[in-house]
Amino acid sequence: MVFLTAACQPVSRDVKPGGDETSTAITIVGQQEYIVEQRLVLKNVGPGQPEKQNLWVALIRDLAPYQEVTSLTISPDRYTLVTDEYGNQFAEFDFSNHPAGSVKTVEIKTRVLVNELAYDLSDCSGELLDEFVGPELHIESANPQIVRLSQSLTGQDATVCEKVRAFYDYVGDELTYTSNEQSWGAQAALGPMGADCTEYSSLLIALSRAQGIPARYFEGLRYLESGSEADTRVEHAWPDVYMPGVGWVAVDPTLGRSTLTREIYFAHYTPDHIIVTLGRNPSTLRGSSYWTHLYWPGNVTQISVESVEWKIELAGGQD
Repeated sequence: MVFLTAACQPVSRDVKPGGDETSTAITIVGQQEYIVEQRLVLKNVGPGQPEKQNLWVALIRDLAPYQEVTSLTISPDRYTLVTDEYGNQFAEFDFSNHPAGSVKTVEIKTRVLVNELAYDLSDCSGELLDEFVGPELHIESANPQIVRLSQSLTGQDATVCEKVRAFYDYVGDELTYTSNEQSWGAQAALGPMGADCTEYSSLLIALSRAQGIPARYFEGLRYLESGSEADTRVEHAWPDVYMPGVGWVAVDPTLGRSTLTREIYFAHYTPDHIIVTLGRNPSTLRGSSYWTHLYWPGNVTQISVESVEWKIELAGGQD
């Protein structure tokens, strides 16, 4: 495992839960800037030409206090900017003029500054938010099994921070990591099928929401240097949880599943995480993968996603 902390620019700055620089609960202790390139290739394999064809591609965006986009270029430059219910942004392309046998290519280049965050959990009292607390697809926080488990893991007098830490430890101790490339959700994670980052995150969120603790789901990218462990991918998912007196606190139960790394990924946002979308089930991307959604009606032809390629480099002063 390679951590970027030592390579980050030294910074010490306090931020509020929403990103304003006035609180001592969240501190920016380092930063790393990346150049992220995405290339998608679509082919109309025939036999006809669709009357309508649209492609939505999620864009890396500003999301305080985690990251700030410093530049963005999109090709082709004819697209519509779409914002969903979570504030996620998408470039929508109209590729209706796509003859059989031809190829359409989308290239997106983003320069993004990611903060390394440390959290002070010494004051974990106050009001909770009333959002991100309900059950939803893959986050079955009202399921009786999950409710009972959530209650059994914590005492009545435990603080929110203590409860979340209990859920985090349980997920790390009890789930068996399997790169399943599926989207089974929280309830399935309690079964024998194994779990990857989506299940680790979904179960922690569901256990938190079962006790009224707001928790959110992120999907994004990890910067991996050569020689990283074999069971990791550039695509990744992780949650953050709202803790009173602090705000949204990042945790990564998948990377913290080992006792050797557990402290690194609890209440510490490592700058090798790049957020692409917020929300377990954003409506624009429902039923899609890799933060894209391709739509063409009818059966006159078949559109194939030939490739989805990511390239992530340290910025290092590049343009």
